[in-house]
Amino acid sequence: MKQEFKMLKHITSVQTMKRLTKYYQKKLVLFAALIVTSMQVQAQFEPQFTQYMFNEMFINPAYAGSREHASLTALYRNQWVGIDGAPKTQTFSGHTALKNEKFGVGLSVMNEEIGVTHDLSFFGNYAYRIPMKNGILSMGIQAGLINHQEKLLDVKTQDQGDNSFMGTPKLTVPNSGFGTYYYSKNFYVGLSIPRLLQNKVDANTGKGKNTVEMQYWHYYLMGGYVFPINDMIKLKPTFMVKSVSGAPIEADLGVHALFNETIWLGGSYRTGDSWSAIMSVQLNKQLRIGYSFDNTITDLKQYNSGSHEITLGYDFSFVKNKIVTPRYF
Repeated sequence: MKQEFKMLKHITSVQTMKRLTKYYQKKLVLFAALIVTSMQVQAQFEPQFTQYMFNEMFINPAYAGSREHASLTALYRNQWVGIDGAPKTQTFSGHTALKNEKFGVGLSVMNEEIGVTHDLSFFGNYAYRIPMKNGILSMGIQAGLINHQEKLLDVKTQDQGDNSFMGTPKLTVPNSGFGTYYYSKNFYVGLSIPRLLQNKVDANTGKGKNTVEMQYWHYYLMGGYVFPINDMIKLKPTFMVKSVSGAPIEADLGVHALFNETIWLGGSYRTGDSWSAIMSVQLNKQLRIGYSFDNTITDLKQYNSGSHEITLGYDFSFVKNKIVTPRYF
């Protein structure tokens, strides 16, 4: 039921939780136990992507500038298709290296809708890059704002004019994060905490409160290595481990094959949650498109037909005659 809790914890007001419970009594049978335990709901989203290896800016700010040239990535994720109010996420990120590639800067935007809740976040990233003997060590920070809304007017109730569902509560809160990232041509590893602040909402006043509570920090450890099989095929195993105090450790384990520097085919397994199939095509030296499908293995399997994710990436090279080396992550 771990994923069900992730879906519900985005609702930032205890009052809103009670309202939704009142209206969705039948629809929320699957989540009843989780509602009881969620006495203090926090405006804290943790990004979940299947194609995280192509979208690492949202997990680790130290990734900024790691491609040595300007790079843009857009993503659309439709999770648990068939369940009303299931998460839908759109992201956009861009980053580049500056000043002889010693610094990296980036911008990331995320829009996420879960039920009647709507989160829109803007984060700026900065990374300091240190050349090492066989690779580059990067240390990064990010800071930004999260705008949270509860579109209660979108809820259709049996009782017309129910005051419990009037208005559109809004709240804008700051947050920040940091990370480290080391990479070479064929290897990478990173450790990050994307959100350092705990954004809480007072159930009575509706005002936000920002605190630093280490027990709520989400730690991300990720890595991967590219093995050449022959001149035409390369193999890339990847992993991402997520940990937070009081919850089981969650791991994404994947293996992907690259054919002729053009087509990625692979699969991954998210412990206790789902398995995924991934395909990515390098259409030319600059443009890449990817698709993944997640098949749920939890109790929600009987209520949804899976999750879909699409990515689109574009790499710029403004310096003529500069050789852009292939990047595998």
